[in-house]
Amino acid sequence: MRALWVLGHPDERSLNGRLRDVGVAALRRAGWQVDESDLHRDGFDPVLVTEGGTDVRAEQDRLRAADLLVLQFPLWWYGMPAILKGWVDRVFEAGFAYDVLDPATGRARKYGDGGLAGKRALVVVTAGDRPGSLEPRGISGSIEDVLWPLLHGTFWYTGMDALRPHLVTRAREVDAERMALLEAELIERLGGVMTETRIPYRPLTDEHYDHSIRLLPHLAPEGVGLEVHVDMASPPGGAGSSRRAADS
Repeated sequence: MRALWVLGHPDERSLNGRLRDVGVAALRRAGWQVDESDLHRDGFDPVLVTEGGTDVRAEQDRLRAADLLVLQFPLWWYGMPAILKGWVDRVFEAGFAYDVLDPATGRARKYGDGGLAGKRALVVVTAGDRPGSLEPRGISGSIEDVLWPLLHGTFWYTGMDALRPHLVTRAREVDAERMALLEAELIERLGGVMTETRIPYRPLTDEHYDHSIRLLPHLAPEGVGLEVHVDMASPPGGAGSSRRAADS
């Protein structure tokens, strides 16, 4: 198995840097080949001016070869740091990650299918706030809703199986004892990363959506908002792709 681990944090000595080192080492001990992209250390240019470039091609080659993509970052203003957003903007190009046509229909493959179908994607994210703030009734909403543009609008849109985020809260309050616990939790999570159930987002098929890409009225008829696009009645997903059409 091969993984690409992408870190978007300016300080290698931070909590994020430590967790990245622990996670990469754990995968390698388990027999994985792991490529690393430390965007600040590598001097990655996040500004999209023109498409392509040798740096983009190199990242695409790494991603193309990977079975698992890990994006790691601190939660800044409810999203990714600019350098990591720029990595996505530049690397996930049309014809590579999206706007990939189905030869049978001529339609673009998306939402459960696409240029990155067959891969799994895990977010490792740190936040300074308390755990309750990023739960469904928390003031910020659940972490899955906060990261909807990434989990659903990027991973699932391009065909990847999005996994539930690995969230570390109270990131400024980490002593040696808690650090050991956080490391153990991440190692355990990575041990089952290819078999755990993906987020059961609905695929873009006629069984779920009409031609305006609106959920059919008989599905989650009383529901509104993002949650209706998660099919809680679907069979648990395993390792396979669904290819159906300011803290530390």
